[in-house]
Amino acid sequence: MCRPTHFEVTYEINAWMDSDVPVDPALAMRQWETLRQAYLDLGHQVEVIENAPGLPDMVFAANAGTVIDGTVVPAKFLNSERAGEEAPYTAWFREHFDSVVEPTFVNEGEGDYLWTGSRLLAGSGFRTDPRAHDELAGALGVTVQPLELVSPYFYHLDTALTILGDDEIAYIPEAFSDESQRVLSELYPEAIHVSLPDAQWFGLNATSDGRNVVVAQQAEGMQQALAAAGYVPVPVDVSEFRKAGGGIKCCTLELRG
Repeated sequence: MCRPTHFEVTYEINAWMDSDVPVDPALAMRQWETLRQAYLDLGHQVEVIENAPGLPDMVFAANAGTVIDGTVVPAKFLNSERAGEEAPYTAWFREHFDSVVEPTFVNEGEGDYLWTGSRLLAGSGFRTDPRAHDELAGALGVTVQPLELVSPYFYHLDTALTILGDDEIAYIPEAFSDESQRVLSELYPEAIHVSLPDAQWFGLNATSDGRNVVVAQQAEGMQQALAAAGYVPVPVDVSEFRKAGGGIKCCTLELRG
């Protein structure tokens, strides 16, 4: 996670951002600390990187890279506004992991790459270059399943789909192309489908340890569906980050050693 010391909205690179709508820095910090504490209370270890000045979106640590079995592929951002995040995150990866593979093509880390336990779901359409999919497959030694996003409000895969457990997911179908919807329905016939209102509250921008699902407080319907499926919802309010198009998962990079 990255402490939101310099979090603000000063540019607009997704459909949620409005530079005329001010961010409450103190509220954002409190919400971030609450999220961090939720992970600690669940028994997880949390590593924190400090927010470099001038990089307001660095708080969205999920976009920093993809880590599987101790190998890291750092992000290569599409937008120049976020390119400055690459150096501090890559330096952190090199300090903590022996295998760091520099990318050639644009990829936005776990924003567009989600590991199910057996395959890497790979989003494209708005940010990540589809050519990066083969690059990550080779670097990480995994099978990649491409998925096409079609709604600008769900511009990263992690805003439209969440991994709940090994090969168990929840998603919003209308965020995907018809072909990708077909693929998802075939691969995950028992998936939880989430409503548009819950998805717009970044309910799918959640994290799961296979039992506990840390989920947006406002996504009440999704919480009910999770409980009915045997999961334990852990609601957390991170709505201040919604102003920048982010939520719980955006603030969380999973380090799979």
